[in-house]
Amino acid sequence: MKPTTNIFLFATLFASVICNAQFTDEVNSNRPGKSMMAFSVGKNVIQAETGVNYIKEDHETLQYNAKGFNADLAIRWGFFKEELEIIGELQYQKDKYTQLDYSTDRSALRQTILGAKYLFYDPFKNYVEKPNLYSWKANHRFKWRQFIPALAGYVGANFNLAKDNLFNYAPPDVVEPSFSPKAMIIAQNHFGTRTVLVTNIAYNKIGTDLASIDYILTLTRGINQNLSVFVENQGYNGKYYSDGIVRLGAAFLYEKNMQFDASIGTNIKNTPGIFYGGIGFTWRFTKNYQEVKMDKPGTRSKLDKKMDKKADKKKRKDEVE
Repeated sequence: MKPTTNIFLFATLFASVICNAQFTDEVNSNRPGKSMMAFSVGKNVIQAETGVNYIKEDHETLQYNAKGFNADLAIRWGFFKEELEIIGELQYQKDKYTQLDYSTDRSALRQTILGAKYLFYDPFKNYVEKPNLYSWKANHRFKWRQFIPALAGYVGANFNLAKDNLFNYAPPDVVEPSFSPKAMIIAQNHFGTRTVLVTNIAYNKIGTDLASIDYILTLTRGINQNLSVFVENQGYNGKYYSDGIVRLGAAFLYEKNMQFDASIGTNIKNTPGIFYGGIGFTWRFTKNYQEVKMDKPGTRSKLDKKMDKKADKKKRKDEVE
């Protein structure tokens, strides 16, 4: 939990055997974490995820500090198919940079990314677990299927709209190009109905001096129908910058299409040391979504089929009479 990936009533995503869609009754947001969930928002659904963070950097070696805020916005659009999602991401940062006796105000779009995500494997599709009517133990035993993740792929492009490399950690003579590709593999595991693990492995800024192999691990736990908490670890491994960041926070479902969240985070090094905390908001527009219901192959039990036959037989008998 995207995000983190919010898991409010994730059981509804898989428990219904007649809903052939990724759309859920409650909004599912990638916030407040930085990972991206495997599932899309649903065909023709538009979702906005935004937040504001206070951010502070201190570099012991270079003896500088920076304090300010950043604001981010992600627009997610379920396009063409249930499994496909178009994603636009913006991050704007404004801060005051001070090094020894030098001080300046900085502001720019730190991140601009446009990409697409496609779910190509869902372990729960066309699968329904039949309860054992005679054994409580059998129904609550450990299930290895939980370790089979949903898998999605993401491709996108970074657009550098900032001037003078304001916010990257490369030497001044290393210029970030105006365009660079990004690719990512996304895995999502559901452990029971309240715990979700999302894994992102990305190759970012491909073909540039600032290329890096990054990862994000987000573990989300639903406390109740409206509240979830998460812990997240994000890692960067590049030529000029490597780091690890730990985040934690919570999300609150205000209504089925609206979520509020809060989080804090820090990194594991002091070159620079980074701390930030913020709040966020997710809103979903579902007016254009049309629910498609159909029986999935192999999901009806023998008892269901037997009851259907009895109902048809009774109906024919009533018609004759």
